[in-house]
Amino acid sequence: MATVQRRQFGMSGEVADDGGEPSAAQPLEEVNAPVWDAASEIDVGAQLAEGRIAEVLDALSRDLVALEPVKTRIHEIASLLVIDRLRHGFELESERPSLHMCFTGGPGTGKTTVAMRMAEILNRLGYLAKGHLVTVTRDDLVGQYIGHTAPKTRDVLKRAMGGLLFIDEAYYLYKQDNERDYGAESIEILLQVMENQRSDIVVVLAGYRDRMDQFFESNPGMQSRIAHHIDFPDYTVDELMAIADRMLEQQRYNLSDDAAKAFRELLEKRMSMPRFANARSVRNALERCRLRQADRLVSAGGTVSRDDLMRIEAADVRKSRLLSETTAGAG
Repeated sequence: MATVQRRQFGMSGEVADDGGEPSAAQPLEEVNAPVWDAASEIDVGAQLAEGRIAEVLDALSRDLVALEPVKTRIHEIASLLVIDRLRHGFELESERPSLHMCFTGGPGTGKTTVAMRMAEILNRLGYLAKGHLVTVTRDDLVGQYIGHTAPKTRDVLKRAMGGLLFIDEAYYLYKQDNERDYGAESIEILLQVMENQRSDIVVVLAGYRDRMDQFFESNPGMQSRIAHHIDFPDYTVDELMAIADRMLEQQRYNLSDDAAKAFRELLEKRMSMPRFANARSVRNALERCRLRQADRLVSAGGTVSRDDLMRIEAADVRKSRLLSETTAGAG
């Protein structure tokens, strides 16, 4: 097997990643691309292992509870990139796969985690030079007066070059009812970079599904540049309990049997309320349980065992305002 230097070139109007002025046809990176004889046969599994792609996919499965459709889609994208790389090795040139994505779903469903793992995969396969993740919102991109938006947007893009730009609640970039809003200028710059510098940056738009649908209806140019739409469903109560167990295990805590029953009640009640944030709400609820456990142990005085320090009791959960209100009402 031989190797050749395969260069990827930018286009005029690109955002320079060194702070200087962009130039036309500037070589952005050099990749050691393997080249095989036409009669060769390549072990796909070995390629996955060589790039440590399977390692990243395994980490994604460990990081996320459930979300099997999401994991399947990420595995499919990774497979496409591995095969595309092998095709280059056999000099079967084809258009670079479009990699810009849209992640839809509620908060706390793992969108940022998946974006981070996707950036790792793209870096290890040579599709992104750095593979870092830059997470922003409208406030990072859109200015408040004339001439402010373009520099802010270009600065974010410069920081994200070679990696993945994750724009959370992307629909806030466009405010159709406000003629003096500058979000459209930021969108226009993003569109140019997403089209002209696809070799240098991957953009992921994220937010609630219905609002993202409205955003795309108002911005067809943006929709046409998004190749992969991945929906992140809300977790069931069983899945949230599994997430809680995993979080507790990582921090060397555990729930007593009665505490687990109480915590499930707490989650069921919280899930029916506004601003529920899936795994984030689980983490916040556990933090409050830890506070109440610590207060109980300190207030009791005396000695404590290792098990005492690790165990969260039902009383630590039921002192939650949500459950105490239910208990008071029942009484």
